[in-house]
Amino acid sequence: MNTPHSSSNLSKATFGAGCFWCIEAAFSNQKGVHSVFSGYMGGNVENPTYEQVCSGQTNHAEVVQVTFNPEETSYHTLLDLFWGIHNPTTLNQQGADRGTQYRSVIFYHSEEQKTMAENSKNELDASGQLDQPIVTEITPATTFYPAEEYHQEYYSRNKNAPYCQMVIQPKLRKLGLE
Repeated sequence: MNTPHSSSNLSKATFGAGCFWCIEAAFSNQKGVHSVFSGYMGGNVENPTYEQVCSGQTNHAEVVQVTFNPEETSYHTLLDLFWGIHNPTTLNQQGADRGTQYRSVIFYHSEEQKTMAENSKNELDASGQLDQPIVTEITPATTFYPAEEYHQEYYSRNKNAPYCQMVIQPKLRKLGLE
């Protein structure tokens, strides 16, 4: 799944929704997605390491950068998956993962993505489906720094690891992705 593509018909989307292992696993199963890379975005340190990001001192979020074909899946579909994979009402936290690196954030790559993300957020907030207001940031994409190799395709390579079985698999089942 994680192979570079140079086709001009592909688009990028970048999402932070807690641990990037969880969101990478979900987006990797989406039709029309050509690649998903775990990494860091939104901070003030160039080429950060996982340890630096976990310290909370870089302002980076753990994110996935998704390359997708808009003719096969829409940005709106990706937004729906983003909202479903995490709790967008908790500030800087997803489950036991706490810190600004686990914040809920959409990094948009165009004004069209910004508008779609804002509309999607407002619609979900107004729907009454959530018991608290959404705290998800919607902000321009900055430099994407790929995470270390051992973070890439983590779930597909470590399905029997306790974190994968206790955290990732239930999320994927809830979304009908496993």
